[in-house]
Formats: sequence, C-alpha cells, structure tokens
Amino acid sequence: MVGRIAAADDHWNFATRCEGETEEAGLYGTFVGGASCSNDCAMAVGSTPERGQNRRMTQISPTRLHSPLDRLLVEAQRALDTVFGNPPAERPNPAADTPDVVLDPEQRRHAAGLMRINHVGEVCAQGLYFGQAAVARDVHTQHHLLEAAQEETDHLAWCADRLHELDSRPSLFNPVWYAGSYALGALAGLRGDDWSLGFVVETERQVEAHLDEHLETLPQNDKRSRAILRVMKIDEARHADQAEQAGARPLPAPIPSAMALASKLMKTVAYRL
Repeated sequence: MVGRIAAADDHWNFATRCEGETEEAGLYGTFVGGASCSNDCAMAVGSTPERGQNRRMTQISPTRLHSPLDRLLVEAQRALDTVFGNPPAERPNPAADTPDVVLDPEQRRHAAGLMRINHVGEVCAQGLYFGQAAVARDVHTQHHLLEAAQEETDHLAWCADRLHELDSRPSLFNPVWYAGSYALGALAGLRGDDWSLGFVVETERQVEAHLDEHLETLPQNDKRSRAILRVMKIDEARHADQAEQAGARPLPAPIPSAMALASKLMKTVAYRL
C-alpha cells in the first residue's frame, strides 16, 4: 500500500511539473506539430500506449489539466492583472531611447487623452482575446489568440508607462471595457473559430485606423508616444494578417459597423475619463 501511494505521488508531482512546464514555456506551452510539452511530459499526462505500440507525443489541450474552478480562477486573475495590475512587458519599450521633451499643458492633456484611448484599446484587446481563447475549439487557434494577447500585454504596459510620464491615469471605466470585450470574445468564439478569427481581423484593422489618426493628431514633438504607436501599429497589422491566414471568416456588414460605433463611444469617453 505504501509503495502504491508513493508511486501515485511521484506521478502526480511529475504531471504537475509538466503542467508548470507548459505554462512557463509561455502561453500554455509552445505547440509544434500539434503537440505541447516535452515527450516525457506528454506521455505522463496523456494516455498510456497499448502493448506493442510505439510511444508517441500526445496532443494536450492547454486547459485539459485544469478543472472548471481552476479555469475560472485563471480568467479572474487575468482580468485583475489587466484592469488593476501593471503586467510587465516582455519586449523593451520602443520609446526607451527616445528623449522626452517638455510639452505645454494643452499638448500634455491631448497626448494623455490619446494614450488613454490606446490603453483602453489594449484592455479591450486583452478581454477579447482571453474570451475567445476560453472557448476556442482548436488548440492552434487558442495558441494564436494567447500569443497575440501576450503582445497586447506589451502594448498595455507601454501605454501605461507613457500615461505615467504624462502625469495621467488609465480610464476609470476599464472594468466595463474589459467585461464587455470578454463577453464579445466569448460569444464570437462560441460561433466557431472562424468567426472568432474574423473578429480579430476586424478589431485589428479598426485599431490600425485609429492609430493612424493618433499619429496625425499627436503633438509633433511628442516623439515618445509616436515611437510606441508605430510599433503597436506594426503588431496589430501582423495579428490581422495571421488571423486571415488561419482561416478568418469575413464578418457580415452590420457587425463591423456596430463595432466601429462602439469604438467611437469608447474613444469619446476614454479621452476624458
């Protein structure tokens, strides 16, 4: 009996280590050829091969090792980190080597309003991607969404840093923006991965458009904000292109218009609050 308990403990510890390995690898593991984890980890938590069969890597869903309560806690932590936390960027701030300049009060107020809008945009992107990933049916689609979400975390951190430099703050309505975007992402994901990716394409194209608008209206001497927005625009375009290549479904005409209207409302409120 003692031997059985010890063996069970060993297997549990090994499986737990494997779960940690996938998360530490970034975004629940790196998927190569439709699988995640190392061979040993995959075989530890996957099915046991039948006698006479060769062992092979088992495809593992990023959430298969989590109970519903675990997943709920993960999503709650993501929401708290996005809305109230200060998640660190994995990449260097594009404005790090750009000297700051003194803006007059009106320029500073306008730049802060625009960067607050961009910060809200990243909060919404996090909510959308996490909502979609939570219900994604295909592991590769889920991985794509979580990978994009990580880059959006970089944008979130950069915008937050710039707001701090401008002596300003994020939007007071960030919890509302996140909750609405998460619900929209989950609803899109429930329609199917192609619909989910279609929302990614439309969202990123609209974000590209408003980044262009901000680059035109920012104070000309606010080079730090401009450096951040230029890199963000490149990332958003890549996310849209990748979603199209992954099989995004074009959205029916009323949906993009409704999204643009909601975005206009968000920008009007976030500029001031």
